[in-house]
Amino acid sequence: MLAAIGLDERQESAYRALVGLGAAEVADLAHRLGLPEPETERVLRRLESQGLAARSSARTGRWVAAPPAVALGPLLTRQRQGLEQAELAAIRLAEEYRAEAAEPAVPDLVEVVSGASAVDHRLSQLLLGARDEVCALVVGGAVPVTGGAVACRVVVEREALSLPGGVGELSALGPGVRVRVADRVPARLVVADRSPAMVPLTGPDAEPVALVVHASGLLESLTALFEAVWREAVPLCLGAGDDDAGGPDATDLEILSLLLAGLTDASVAKQLDLGLRTVQRRVRGLMERAGVTTRLQLGWHARERGWVTRA
Repeated sequence: MLAAIGLDERQESAYRALVGLGAAEVADLAHRLGLPEPETERVLRRLESQGLAARSSARTGRWVAAPPAVALGPLLTRQRQGLEQAELAAIRLAEEYRAEAAEPAVPDLVEVVSGASAVDHRLSQLLLGARDEVCALVVGGAVPVTGGAVACRVVVEREALSLPGGVGELSALGPGVRVRVADRVPARLVVADRSPAMVPLTGPDAEPVALVVHASGLLESLTALFEAVWREAVPLCLGAGDDDAGGPDATDLEILSLLLAGLTDASVAKQLDLGLRTVQRRVRGLMERAGVTTRLQLGWHARERGWVTRA
């Protein structure tokens, strides 16, 4: 826990032991830490240089811990100052980068990222750097979301809803993630704040390679592709009921949303862990509430009433 102020694991253990004991001989501390005495001596000298320990004036070879409230304060202040300076440097670098990126050279418009760790790291950078919105087309695999306050729009293939736990995983994404379903997603794509975008180029069994596309005509085309797929996809309404009295509850809306996405009654029952008869009974209840006699009419009525929104 004290690594943030520059202590390694041995130094932190030694300081904690000294604090607990108040004072200790090198031999006793070495035995407690499971370290050779010379190594323990080096650790104590390092703590001494940082103001966390001192040699006892009353007894040779004995070390005492500096009070944490007194000793750790300056180290924390120094660390905060370093972080503030790093933050200012990051802001200046970001401004320089934006100024340079305003007129990028042609070779700099596209990055090629190779290797699983490099692709994962670049995707994490892209997601964590988003401030407004992340848009994604997903073909298999996990849905890339930020986990924070940034809004997300995601389109998945209908096939994903039929996979074991597929609907549950989408339901767990949180209220800031809007999900739609398409018969087929043309390509995998992630766009953060409309620049940059990441396009994976390889299949699941090959060494991962991805393109990172910066502001350009190509990026505009990729963004337009996402918007076109989003407009035609069917929205999923998972885990939220109608606030109006007498309106569908959360389970009714989940059933309706999955049926409109193309799942069969049996698939809906499996994904929501319901009985088939329960699903069919609830669908009949929705039809009665809407005053319709066919499921096609129910779908039209659901959109008109805002039960399933295209927003």
